[in-house]
Amino acid sequence: MLLSVASRPVSSLRVSGVVRTAAGTMADALAKIPDVEIDPEGTFKYILVRVKVKDGDANKDIVRGTKSAEYHNHIFEKVHPAMEALGMECKCLGGGKIEHNSQEKKLRVFGESTGFGKADHSVSVEKLKGAFSDYEITWSDDKK
Repeated sequence: MLLSVASRPVSSLRVSGVVRTAAGTMADALAKIPDVEIDPEGTFKYILVRVKVKDGDANKDIVRGTKSAEYHNHIFEKVHPAMEALGMECKCLGGGKIEHNSQEKKLRVFGESTGFGKADHSVSVEKLKGAFSDYEITWSDDKK
């Protein structure tokens, strides 16, 4: 018989250790996903996305925005496959617009997505504050 620790054979400890390592690796992968990726200047559409480890509970919200997207779903169509390639699932929580003025170090979050609905701008702003700590960041429920 194998040596045991706490009445469990060593082989089962190894197996559970492997499972913990795999889960830890996915959580590490989740942590490495940038909270914010937005254009450096201008007014553009953005989405708030919940990224979740497949078959797990670990998740985080991320902000993505770009002038190149004519519609909010164009952003999601790029984010979704990129997250799947990392072994993640993602869901769009809503969208809006960001006005980015890098000269004045100001960000303004407003508006909504016709297809995804309005993102919780307060959540988006908290993410933006982490990435742009030296900026003045405001939000409103105004559409313009």
